[in-house]
Amino acid sequence: MGMKFEYDRKVDAAYVYLVHPIKEGQAKIQRCLNEDIILDFDRKGKLLGVEILNASKILNKKALLKAQAV
Repeated sequence: MGMKFEYDRKVDAAYVYLVHPIKEGQAKIQRCLNEDIILDFDRKGKLLGVEILNASKILNKKALLKAQAV
């Protein structure tokens, strides 16, 4: 029930779970910071996680190597 970091190399996307696991339907609100970073919130506004698209262009290689593969 803590933070978790995953990376899917096939789609070049990373996800930082601030709450893990996120239950189905728990993420009710999404806010796009830009075209590559999406924040997931519950209905009360608690940040659950951060999705990072094009992760290899945004995050450094060391961070991606430490991530759990999906």
